[in-house]
Amino acid sequence: MNAIDILGGLLTSDLRMATPILLSALGLLIMNRSGLINIGCEGIMLISTFIAVAGTYYTHNVWLGMLCAMAVAGLLGAFFAFLTVSLRANQIVVGVALNTLGTGISTVLNRMLFGMDFISVKEYAFAKISIPGLQDIPVIGQALFAQMPVVYIAFLLVPVVSYFLFRTPIGLDLRSVGENPRAADTLGIDVYKMRYGAAIVGCMLMGMGGAFLSTGLLNSFQESMTANRGFIALAAVIFGKYKPTGVMLATMLFALGLAVANLLPSIGSTIPYNIVTMIPYLLTIVALAGFVGKVTPPAAAGKPYKKG
Repeated sequence: MNAIDILGGLLTSDLRMATPILLSALGLLIMNRSGLINIGCEGIMLISTFIAVAGTYYTHNVWLGMLCAMAVAGLLGAFFAFLTVSLRANQIVVGVALNTLGTGISTVLNRMLFGMDFISVKEYAFAKISIPGLQDIPVIGQALFAQMPVVYIAFLLVPVVSYFLFRTPIGLDLRSVGENPRAADTLGIDVYKMRYGAAIVGCMLMGMGGAFLSTGLLNSFQESMTANRGFIALAAVIFGKYKPTGVMLATMLFALGLAVANLLPSIGSTIPYNIVTMIPYLLTIVALAGFVGKVTPPAAAGKPYKKG
């Protein structure tokens, strides 16, 4: 394997590995911009990985499996909003509870439906969409022009979310709710409705990320398979300074660690496996600790709002 093939494979793997993290990070970004902090992303992703596999297995359609996962994640988003917006519960505590719920319920449901059997949905997996001619470009051809459709969707969502947040009236309202909900309320913006909508849409994107992880990358469900990707998505939002383009670059940086960890054994590296698997997490810690700089989150993030 020559250097060009290795570099091309690394880039292809990077974009694919970044996809579930990017989708989840964009969902977190939308929630953060509305003033909601959801550290329960890991749990929502984990539930979604199971629902996507189960939905695909029973419907024989991977897109329906993903839609099932997104629907369940949306319901969890509404539940999160009910607790934190309507009842004004502590957002961090609710997020921790979601993580615990995700680990427990995904394991229990998997063993109830499938026992200890290994269930593969590879025969219904996403097919790659290749663009003739362009896919043969050295290094970038396979990475940019021969990917699964969800990879394209994830990266196309970056400019869509950016346009929505910074170029539309609803996006301006959403950001105003995250900065100063009382002033927004005075101007006639329904703070509760905006935060409910952000929570539902944001969690649906996390569900999409979890679904792609199980039905796009691995084609099966494994207990605790998210392996802290939800927390990496949280770090990506901070490292990306709460902007969609920055979030995308951060997810690609963090996913590069996962891609390298997968690549090293295939090229005969003698680095111990335990060290290799630490790469993405060490990269995340180093990036946040040494290079993130000053980051200003939305002023009302994590603060409950009471009308009147």
